[in-house]
Parts: sequence; structure tokens; C-alpha cells
Amino acid sequence: MFTLLILIPIAVAIDVSEKIDNFLEHADLGFYQVVNEYYVNFIIYYTNTFMPLALFIAVILFTSKLSNNTEIIAITNAKISFTRFMYPYFIGATLVTVLSLLMNHFVVPNSSITRKKFEKEYINSRVQKNDLKYISDFSLQLTDSTYIFIKNFNTETNAGYDFTSEVYDGLKLKSKLVADNIRFNPEDSVFSIQNWRKRQIYKDRDSIFSGHKIDTVFNFTPKDLIYKSALSQEMPSDELIKFIRISKKRGVKNLNAYLVEFHKRTSLPISSYILTIIAVALSFRKKRGGTGINLAIGVAIMFMYVFLMKIAEVLGAVAGVDSLLYVWMPNLLFGLIAIYLYYNARK
Repeated sequence: MFTLLILIPIAVAIDVSEKIDNFLEHADLGFYQVVNEYYVNFIIYYTNTFMPLALFIAVILFTSKLSNNTEIIAITNAKISFTRFMYPYFIGATLVTVLSLLMNHFVVPNSSITRKKFEKEYINSRVQKNDLKYISDFSLQLTDSTYIFIKNFNTETNAGYDFTSEVYDGLKLKSKLVADNIRFNPEDSVFSIQNWRKRQIYKDRDSIFSGHKIDTVFNFTPKDLIYKSALSQEMPSDELIKFIRISKKRGVKNLNAYLVEFHKRTSLPISSYILTIIAVALSFRKKRGGTGINLAIGVAIMFMYVFLMKIAEVLGAVAGVDSLLYVWMPNLLFGLIAIYLYYNARK
């Protein structure tokens, strides 16, 4: 808690200095709204992100204090093994891991909805609104045999043009529906298509129908057309798994950005165990320079871990790679370092 109370105010201060101009641009934006809608959820998000790293720094400070007071020498002389010495640390790491897992999978996504909404409205309003507003050249597999294609769609007005729906029987085309315009009515979840032509293909002949306007139902909504990695942060894990499963069925090519977000929610909390072993192994011996040298080494390792984690996230989101492997790569690498330090410390 002490380490988090050092890290979080620094993060808030940096964020305020970056976004103060955005806040002042909106005359109707009050202090209470900024704190309640943005910074409360900002603190929830970054507290959860920093939790394993704060634990790492806390373990270094605490163990260095034990070492400097020669208490570890007394523990060693009492024939207590290094493994037994680690028990209380693992209890602490387990508490942090369980809390972080619950927050990552359920609390933080719900908190991110309010934070992201605030960011879209007051901070990134110009960029993000246009970014999520227009969808162009989009294709979607609704079922095993039905595909749709949309030239352009506006998610704000729920309207688009150049719409095509194709139904296949294996590799053979059964029917094709083409419309100049399409509009979604959110009240009854019905699509209205205008200037439509439908071609029905039979064994020995084709039938062509056309009309000015018709209301019909399709197995998708405008929300399904938006595939942005930022949206994954706003979904609780059960909703995110369901979204990934449905999107795979619909033939969406690259869902790695969503898979990275899902895997990260577990990999970051589990790192508490790895970072705890490294922290204890680095600081249980009394060193010249005391707590300062241990803290310097610890901060350097912490930044290396964060750096590798960010690289792994970017590489894991690339199409065609194993996102699970990339997300867990920092833990695997630092896990090997932790094992080496642990067995070295036992000697």
C-alpha cells in the first residue's frame, strides 16, 4: 500500500499535466466530473497495473531492512531453510495475485467503460469519434453459409450503402441479396434495405426479385462491425471470451489484439510470484550500499519487465502469431531468472 501510494500520485500528476489543456477546453466540464468519471477509474486501472510491480519494490525494501538489521543471519543460524523463509512472501504474493485477478477480469473492464467514454468525449473526441464512426470495405461471416459485405457504414447514424448478403451451399452460391442502402433500427433490431435486388439460384434456372424498400433481420448489429482493440478493455472476461468465439465463427481474420488483452489479465497478476522470488533473492544478503543498491537493481529489473511486456503485447497483436506465447514470454524469461536466483540463494 505504501509503494502504491508513492507510484499512483506520480502517475496522476503526469496525467494531469498532459491533459489539463483538454479539460480547460470544455467550459461545461466541472472538477467533480473529472475526478468522479475519469480519475477514480484511472486510479483503479493503474493501481491494478502497478500492483505486482509495487509488490516487487515492497519486498525489496522489506527484505533489505531485515538484512541490514542482520535478522536474516539469525534466521539462517536457527537452521530455517530459504524455502521456509519464502513462505510468508508467497502468502502475500497469493493475496495480491487473487485480488489482481478479480480486478483484472471483472472490476477494471467495467471501470474502463466510464473512463473510455470520458476520454472519447473530452480528451480524444476528434480522433476517436471519427475513428469508430466510419466502417469501410467490411466483410463478416454470420453463419457457416451466410456472408455479408458492406462498402461503407456510419455507426453514428446506423446507415450504410453498397450492401451484399450471400448464402452458400458448400461452395455453390444459393442466393445473393444486393442493396444500395441499408439502415439499422435499434428499437426493434430490424434492418431496412432500399433499392434491393435478390437473385435466387436453382438447379436449372435463376429467379431475380427487386423492390424499393423492405424490412428484414440479420444476425448482426452495427456494434459487431467495430473491431478496435481499445474496446476489449471495456469487456469483462466472460463477455470478451464470448465475443472472440462469435467473431471466430464469423470469419474475422485477426483477433489477436483481443486475445492479448484476455491473456494479459492473467499473466500480469501471476508475475507477482516471479517478481517476489527475484526480489527476495536479490535483497536477502547484506550488501555494501544497503537498501539503496538493492532498490536501484530492483527498479532496473522492473523497467526491463515493463519494457518486455509492452513489446510482447505489440508483437502478440500481429496477425498470424501465437498471442498466448508472446503475452507470457516476459513471465517465462523472468521465471527462468527467478528459478536460477532461487536455487543460487538456497546454497
